[in-house]
Amino acid sequence: MSGHGHILFCADACSVHTQRWVGAMAERGWRCSVLSRHFQRIAGADVHPLDTPDGNWPWFAAVPRVRRLAAELAPDIVHGHYVTSYGLWAAASGRRPLVLTGWGSDILVSPHRSRLVHAVTGWTLRRADLITADSQDMLNAMARYRPRAPLHQIYWGADTEKFRPYPSTDPVFRIASLRAWEPNYNIDVILDATARLRAAEPGAAIELHLLGGGPLEARLRSTAQALGLDDVVHFHGRVDEDRLAQLVNRSHVSVSIPDSDATSVALLESMASGLPVVVSDLPANRQWVDAQGGWLLAPRDPHALALALRELLHDPARALAMGRHNRARVDPHAARRTQMDRVDTLYRGLLDGGRR
Repeated sequence: MSGHGHILFCADACSVHTQRWVGAMAERGWRCSVLSRHFQRIAGADVHPLDTPDGNWPWFAAVPRVRRLAAELAPDIVHGHYVTSYGLWAAASGRRPLVLTGWGSDILVSPHRSRLVHAVTGWTLRRADLITADSQDMLNAMARYRPRAPLHQIYWGADTEKFRPYPSTDPVFRIASLRAWEPNYNIDVILDATARLRAAEPGAAIELHLLGGGPLEARLRSTAQALGLDDVVHFHGRVDEDRLAQLVNRSHVSVSIPDSDATSVALLESMASGLPVVVSDLPANRQWVDAQGGWLLAPRDPHALALALRELLHDPARALAMGRHNRARVDPHAARRTQMDRVDTLYRGLLDGGRR
């Protein structure tokens, strides 16, 4: 499928989500430029860093530079990823049509923290010609700002060819966490639950694989040591997609218990790998997870998490059935290729002058 035209993405070039989305459009024949605060190479795209300092006001101060660069590049479409920051740049760029994609906290958290952010969010959304988000609760939240643009649920998607069930008779019970080591993701609760599981099942071979990396690494390593989990926990940090798929495919359960979240790629990848999942009881997760595929729990309840893990440890047949159910939920509906084909079609609709 070949695309046409030039898209200017206002987005974080350092984010793997940006890299995958932009790469998918480049593969479909679009000319791609990326305007980012910081530089990171993206295959098939020209990246233009503005090197602005951290903080809120630099986003506003950089608008004149954004407008000059956008005028120079003269894209056919401008697309802002993360409404309250890069979305502001895209909306202020002076170019149309304008596409906006919500990422999660930019819609569900930040606008409630200050009147300024709330006002900027509304101003930005009302200038869009097309809006996407990956969960219904985000789309509902954006609709309250009364944008004139159509809203579409587009998932980041999982690579269902890399993330796939891997039947194994390995006696080691492997727990995977794909989330960043940041406060929102409650990795300390996963460590606590793993310690409780190990205490309840002293004869079981258990491993906890922590992926994602982040600023809490030192604290989490100290917690793991204090809980006596040195021989159980594997701190992998950030790994490339191939290594991530290898580790997830060989796991037995995936745990994701953030305080707030949209539809996470980590959840879709875990389901694509045929794993049962234990996740936070959040609106976005309720769209994907039911009793046939896993558990919906309070984010900070290590006792409930340990009980769910113990049930899976004792009932591998049930775990396998849950995994099959989850795989069927995401493939092909939430496969990345399927979702990016949808985006390609939406872009084409904008250039054709229609709204789909």
